[in-house]
Amino acid sequence: MNYTDCIPTTKFDTAAIARARTLGFPALEPALPDLLPWLKDMNWPVAPPLAELLPQAGPAIIPCLRSALASDDAIWKYWLLTKVCPGLAHASLVELSPDLIRLSTDPTNSETSERVDEAAKALLSRL
Repeated sequence: MNYTDCIPTTKFDTAAIARARTLGFPALEPALPDLLPWLKDMNWPVAPPLAELLPQAGPAIIPCLRSALASDDAIWKYWLLTKVCPGLAHASLVELSPDLIRLSTDPTNSETSERVDEAAKALLSRL
């Protein structure tokens, strides 16, 4: 099985997430940039099992998270901060701390309305 077999093709493609679980990390690392966007809506069937799986990527997920946290999609940021980041190791949260500090102390209006700042503060309180 190739990591590309683990990237969902639709929001209902939970079989791809099952394959991703089987393949695991580090073999799944090249798929991380293609997997993270499937967490833009936690109502999608692929999102909850994927959110449980992604923290297992360890430090490899940090660049992808940083990129997403720099995007304009506040809802996506909220889901990442509340569903993926709580499962990260302490060292990974420390590595994300500059991003979390920015989100908690200087949020945009959309980040505030989506409670991204509160989610970032909650993660910072664990450090």
